[in-house]
Amino acid sequence: MIPEILIPGLKNGDLFPEKFTCVDSDVSPALRWSNFSEKVVEYALITDDPDAPFGLFTHWIIYGLKPEMYSLPENVPKTKHLPFGGIQGKNDFGKTGYGGPCPPRGKPHRYYFRLFGLLTPSGLGKSVKRKEFDKAINGKYSEKAEFMLMFSR
Repeated sequence: MIPEILIPGLKNGDLFPEKFTCVDSDVSPALRWSNFSEKVVEYALITDDPDAPFGLFTHWIIYGLKPEMYSLPENVPKTKHLPFGGIQGKNDFGKTGYGGPCPPRGKPHRYYFRLFGLLTPSGLGKSVKRKEFDKAINGKYSEKAEFMLMFSR
């Protein structure tokens, strides 16, 4: 079976509900995943916008998620250490945790949620930015699931 990540109630390619953006509450959406290998020892998540005016923009980084986890609740606290395990990195807004879509007015942007099933621990202990995250997971994941939403203002 193919690994899958989804946002309950939405389909891949749907419009991002405003609740999860800077236009409204800017809270993180609930996520669910399935069909990853039993060999996974850690999950790591990154959410980004490849259509940002100055290139790839990172909205959310989480790593250290336990292999027995198969979901994240809506409105994950914007803290470094999560109450259910895991660590959140710094987004490109310069803040810890989720920062929702907030593109300039114009054409719709794509927002990708990518979940990696790591075969060895990431080794990341402190809150990191995108560059350190990418370096830490490179070559350590066996499977990846992806979900994309669109948003414009």
